[in-house]
Amino acid sequence: MFSRSCEYALQSVLFIALNSKDGQAVGLKEIAASQNIPLHFLSKILQTLVKNKVLISTKGPSGGFALNKSPKQLKLTKIVEIIDGLDIFDRCCIGLKKCSDKSPCPIHFDYKIVKNKVKDVLNTKTVFQLCEDVKNGHSIVTYI
Repeated sequence: MFSRSCEYALQSVLFIALNSKDGQAVGLKEIAASQNIPLHFLSKILQTLVKNKVLISTKGPSGGFALNKSPKQLKLTKIVEIIDGLDIFDRCCIGLKKCSDKSPCPIHFDYKIVKNKVKDVLNTKTVFQLCEDVKNGHSIVTYI
């Protein structure tokens, strides 16, 4: 459902939130290596998040990226909106141009349920909640 860029953005923001102690920046190379993301590609994604005020970046030997606001305030939908846009929830899952409730594709109504559930999760879940799941051992963020 999400682009590779969006997946990388979500993974990276979560990694930064988990590894940024007292607002200290997490280095680009550390993020890329831990999540197995190509460095140049990741750099572009993170700069987009900086431009949209999700992250802040600092230069220098101890530079890197940190969240621009509390993870309790950062909903996943914000990251998806910046990287992929929210129109992904309006598209036909098999790519038909004229798919709608009045003119549905063969799986329109089944997929609509899934899209609405995903949209609901993204609108309600915060980065903080994901961090708590990881800290409690309920999920992971490291590339395997």
